[in-house]
Amino acid sequence: MGGMKRSRILSTCLFSAVLVASAALQSGCFIVAAGAAGAGAVAYVRGELETTLSGSYDAVERAANRAIEQLQLVKINERKDAFVAVITARTADDKKVEIKITKLATETTKVQIRVGVFGDEAKSLAILDKIKAAI
Repeated sequence: MGGMKRSRILSTCLFSAVLVASAALQSGCFIVAAGAAGAGAVAYVRGELETTLSGSYDAVERAANRAIEQLQLVKINERKDAFVAVITARTADDKKVEIKITKLATETTKVQIRVGVFGDEAKSLAILDKIKAAI
């Protein structure tokens, strides 16, 4: 009887471990790296890169447009109001690039970048680097 109880506990623990591992895998890719001085952390979650930059909303929006030009992306659309700007572009291999810029404070701006349906971390980071260099 003791062996059966031990077996049941073991299978319950094993099932719990598999369930936790499965949930972690289903949550998508998650990478956090320390940002440069004056900038927040960079997070890459479920195909979208997100960071907070030191710079005014207008300066970051202009920098994002410069980054698109420098990387030779084709700008498709831009929607902007006093709080949020969304810039849509295409890569040469026809992947959609969406850059969302959100005003958080006078000199603090959130930037979200997604390349393609499932995301492309390398291209997202390249775009972010160009934005940072242009601020």
